[in-house]
Amino acid sequence: MLLVIVLVALVAALALWLGLALGRRSGRLEAERRFQGDETAARGDAVRRSRAVLTGQIGEQLAPFFPDFPCDPADARFLGKPVDFVAFPGASAGLVREVVFIEVKSGDARLSATERALREAVEAGRVRWVEYRLPLGGKNGNGRT
Repeated sequence: MLLVIVLVALVAALALWLGLALGRRSGRLEAERRFQGDETAARGDAVRRSRAVLTGQIGEQLAPFFPDFPCDPADARFLGKPVDFVAFPGASAGLVREVVFIEVKSGDARLSATERALREAVEAGRVRWVEYRLPLGGKNGNGRT
């Protein structure tokens, strides 16, 4: 009788150990599959975002040649940051009529905080002209010796 009890206990212990081992293995495989799925999704998202950024950058460079660009491409100068273009309508004909800041956006892109601040400064008239002279030839920045 004691032998039967010991054998039953051994079989139960073996079954418990086997169940734990299989459960641990099953859990690890499930976690690996979940991780691979998350990694694949993250990589796909990164690729989509990268493509959107590159498309936007290419679009910014080509914008002056698209229909409805607000000025003659010959009058626009690409800056990139903090605004995409500064245009000088009429410059190609020798007479600048105005200065225009142009920010190019695609899709549902929004202005950054810096771009909004620049827009507000221009709209509020906080724009000025500065002439800077290089201190060359023994003269200081004001043209005096």
